[in-house]
Amino acid sequence: MYRSNEVQTSPGVAGNARLTGAAAAALLVLLAAEGATIPFIGQLLGPHIFIGMLLIPPILLKLGSTGYRFARYYTGNPAYVRKGPPSLALRVLAPGVVFTTVVLFGTGVALLVAGPPSNTLIFAHKASFIAWVALMTIHVLGHLLEVPALALPDWRRAGPPEARLAGAGTRTMTLGLAILAGAALALVTYSAASPWF
Repeated sequence: MYRSNEVQTSPGVAGNARLTGAAAAALLVLLAAEGATIPFIGQLLGPHIFIGMLLIPPILLKLGSTGYRFARYYTGNPAYVRKGPPSLALRVLAPGVVFTTVVLFGTGVALLVAGPPSNTLIFAHKASFIAWVALMTIHVLGHLLEVPALALPDWRRAGPPEARLAGAGTRTMTLGLAILAGAALALVTYSAASPWF
């Protein structure tokens, strides 16, 4: 993600930062809802599966926007080089965050497809969750203060000229479509979860 000083930043870099921030804000809400199901997984397995599937498109959007920034920075794009990278600690942490995210959601989907009993997959899902929580906690804390400054401006109609940035409608629509795609995916695949009930 980005520091929120957009005034000296190119519109493309600032737009990417806003999309990343908006996706992060949406994911914080959705992941909190998913996390709330875990202590009561026996009774809330249905919502756990539904929210887990709903999360996949917004997660892909977030991975795409941060991956785009990564690629532009490391291929030497001047605007992204001027913006600079995240802190060294967050850059070192990033591969682990991406890997555990892919494994966590990949094993969740595999469990849905394989059906019960899937002890090896359940173990992999739980182990990846533990590693993911540890890494994601550091990741979130490293970006938490900048998320509101990035996520909110595109949703406001009024504000100072520097808060308005071309492409706000496209960014909000992209996030909205990712969430709608997640809801559609969750609805379509929910019947596959019936063996778990």
